[in-house]
Amino acid sequence: MRNKIFSAADAVAMIRSGDTVAISGFVGIGTPNAVICALEERFLETGEPRNLTLVFAAAPGDGKGEGLDRLAHDGLVKRLVGGHFNLVPNLARRALSGECEAYNLPLGCVSQLFREIAGGKPGLVSKVGLRTFVDPRKDGGKINSNTTEDLVELMEIDGQEWLLYKTFPIHVAILRGTTADPLGNVTMEKEALTLDNLSLAMAAKNCGGIVIVQVESIADDWLNPHDVQIPATLVDCVVVAGAEDHAQTYASQYNGAFSGEFRAPDRAAFMELNARKIIARRCALELRKGDIVNLGIGMPEGVAKVATEEKIITFVTLTAEAGTIGGIPQGGLDFGAAINPESIIDQNQMFDFIDGGGLDLACLSFAQVDGQGNVNVSRFGGRLAGAGGFINISQNARRLVFCGTFTDGLQTEIRDGKLAILQEGPRAKFIEEVEQITFSGEYAREGHQTVLYLTERCVFSLTPEGLELTEVAPGIDIERDILAHMKFRPIIREPREMAAVIFTDGPMNLNKLLFERPLSQCMEFDAERNTLFLNLVGYSVRTSADVEAVREAVFELYERLGHRFSAVINYDGIDIESNLSDAWFSMAAKVERRCYDHVSRYTASACLRLKLGAALTEHDVAPHVFESRHEAAAYVFDAARRPQVTSDASEAIV
Repeated sequence: MRNKIFSAADAVAMIRSGDTVAISGFVGIGTPNAVICALEERFLETGEPRNLTLVFAAAPGDGKGEGLDRLAHDGLVKRLVGGHFNLVPNLARRALSGECEAYNLPLGCVSQLFREIAGGKPGLVSKVGLRTFVDPRKDGGKINSNTTEDLVELMEIDGQEWLLYKTFPIHVAILRGTTADPLGNVTMEKEALTLDNLSLAMAAKNCGGIVIVQVESIADDWLNPHDVQIPATLVDCVVVAGAEDHAQTYASQYNGAFSGEFRAPDRAAFMELNARKIIARRCALELRKGDIVNLGIGMPEGVAKVATEEKIITFVTLTAEAGTIGGIPQGGLDFGAAINPESIIDQNQMFDFIDGGGLDLACLSFAQVDGQGNVNVSRFGGRLAGAGGFINISQNARRLVFCGTFTDGLQTEIRDGKLAILQEGPRAKFIEEVEQITFSGEYAREGHQTVLYLTERCVFSLTPEGLELTEVAPGIDIERDILAHMKFRPIIREPREMAAVIFTDGPMNLNKLLFERPLSQCMEFDAERNTLFLNLVGYSVRTSADVEAVREAVFELYERLGHRFSAVINYDGIDIESNLSDAWFSMAAKVERRCYDHVSRYTASACLRLKLGAALTEHDVAPHVFESRHEAAAYVFDAARRPQVTSDASEAIV
């Protein structure tokens, strides 16, 4: 058996000039720092290797020169292909200046591309990136004019537009694990994420390349095969690193609650009542019981803290695109890790879930927004931040909240439950045209996506006509504090005041706000369309009184109107006790016969749709259960336009 244990210097000596080198890491998680340092040292001492292509999904760096940013030297890098650049600022500057060829592709697509390379495929076919700067009709992901090769192509399949992300050979993969055995098998028991290590190792090996894995220790005996994340057959070099180069994250040397060694108490650091907390609280009002949620880096990190403070963290599943499911996602240089995750899956698998529409809600930051609802987070003000996972997530989440302060660098104060702007930020974020389209408002409207733009002083909603101002904070004047600091005029109809509880000290009692709302707050009647929108999200049917409350509320509306109407009903997260199911649907049948012309229901849960369909059929009505509000409303509106052949509304039911 060949000895696979190498010094870092001997391992990087195998890298040749002109090689394509893929490096793992998400911020500091899984970043093979010892090997990167050795590669930098070799280049500075010998001038070799030169003209490397560096490929990375999430930037392995701390924003201060560590990680992959150590390789930002003249002659060392010929090309960059990366998903995120904010934490490797020196490489980002080289990309912007044209000192090297450079591409910014969606993090999820880079992650999935490793798997396609491993499988010998010609490319990754995806809709992610359409209508954004990645679309070849715009920039094709190219960062500067010296970058000419097309890595992304537009194609058509069955009349639909798709993007083809082309594969390319990977000559070297530099990865990180925890323990290696004498054969070279590698486990990752102390890593906060597994990332794309297996796919990357396969990709390099199947391209005839080499795989270097940094670990913290060598086991005396063979490892349990169920624990092995990178098989020995894929590993060429094992480098044992010291603790200084093998911290779990750039912020935490080691936290067993990140990797599942133990469970920590669900406690969040207290957030001061300021603009950041106001935004996090308003985001939290969009949570629904049972939601699967992605929280982006920056401002959205506060949502996890609010959910923990308000003790609703168990009602939702918070995720991070790097692969954690459940627990409390972390922020700052711990971003990507989670306290007490329920599971940790590979990064490319997480993006399969995201791209397939698995997220109920995503909360993401914004840098610039324009009147068409376009958002820029990737390149602005001479800065290259990169898209990261933003494009994958924003294009595919069912409901989407962009959040951030209204202007950049402002100062605020809360006085007696009202927001006061002490000093306006010098840079507007709501501008005439974004510098780069990372999220296309036009594409979102075509897909009927629910999108909010949330700030400390107001909330906008994406409508077919553009951005509409829908909520205003107490103490804020629309003309003085909002319109005067925007480069476009939003649609203004009848904006309501943001919930007062957001601007008060102490708990919001979010559990009651979200899951014990009075039915009057769950009912919205559209007089123009003669349609009731009944929002039963998270409604609990525990007693006969809960059944009767719905009957009375709908009957009261019928008596007040004096005529029948249609209904569109949201069943997401409803919880009906099994012994009350018959009472619920019997009530629904009575309501239908008396009040409704047409009705549809919707829920994102396929399981719940099946259960609803069976229950409705059992009560002798034709079920019309859809996945989204748009589909459910379209059915009702179409039915209302069809000629009535009978006054019997037997196809309608709560």
